[in-house]
Amino acid sequence: MSPVVSLAFPFFGLILLGFFSGKIAKVPEEGMRWMNFFIVYIALPALFFKLMSVTPFEQFGNWRFILATTLCTYIAFVISFGIGILASKGNVREAAIQGNLGAYSNVGYMGPGLTLAALGPQSAVPTVLIFVFDSVLLFTLLPFLMALGGSEKLRFFATAKLVVIRIVTHPFNVASAAGVLASYLQWSPPAAIDTILTLLKNAAAPVALFALGVTVALRPLTKVPFEMPLHLFVKLIFHPVLVFAMLSLLGGFERVWILTATLMSALPPALNVFVMARQYNVWVDKASSGVLVGTLASIGTVTGLLWLIAENKLPVW
Repeated sequence: MSPVVSLAFPFFGLILLGFFSGKIAKVPEEGMRWMNFFIVYIALPALFFKLMSVTPFEQFGNWRFILATTLCTYIAFVISFGIGILASKGNVREAAIQGNLGAYSNVGYMGPGLTLAALGPQSAVPTVLIFVFDSVLLFTLLPFLMALGGSEKLRFFATAKLVVIRIVTHPFNVASAAGVLASYLQWSPPAAIDTILTLLKNAAAPVALFALGVTVALRPLTKVPFEMPLHLFVKLIFHPVLVFAMLSLLGGFERVWILTATLMSALPPALNVFVMARQYNVWVDKASSGVLVGTLASIGTVTGLLWLIAENKLPVW
């Protein structure tokens, strides 16, 4: 068990360190803006570019893997959305946020660092593919459902344009696309630029995890509604089990790809769930509590999954 704890503890330790720092220092949330800017626009894009640019180009065309993992995320979203519809008595906007709580893994902040540490560089491509296509799916679903559930008339083309712009211009997706192009052209940046990218890549995970802990600490933990444990069960248990079962039954995937997808789907709810709730001013405090409780609960569930992987107890064939 010691090697697994040694692997998992630094990741959750950084989150907890950020959490306790946020509670003790009580830095205003506005003070996090530059750190968040560094993470989203500088460090993580450098990480994604580096991962993609050194990967053989032909590995990016695994559409069976993309369709299977994205379908699993969609199923998790639909289940949590349905729970949200029942819990909110038909409020589509609240249910949309709840759907994200049950389906949106922390694939940006936690995913790359954890999968690379646990499974090695061969996990880089499935990690990035899951991030890109899960983000496209959820960034697409949410605006349409928010418009559908709003009092204003749904303007399909205006909403579609907004969704496309957000997807195309997201710094993670821009960096990933640049990395794919660099891989196709077999291009490497000059040594000085590459050194900067490497430094930023190495800073991405620790800064992101620390910032996640601080941000969660700054949000109040409200009363946990009855539906939240259901969403967290979908996110932390059902989603990874579904991904593992589907990829195993379909067959034809390398073991490391199946394990990477399972680990990515087992991650706690992304901080973006709270960010989107605040953006639309819907289910804000409960979304914050869901991210906090989900992150704490995942210390046990993700560590358990890492133990199963390390002990080769998952029957991958």
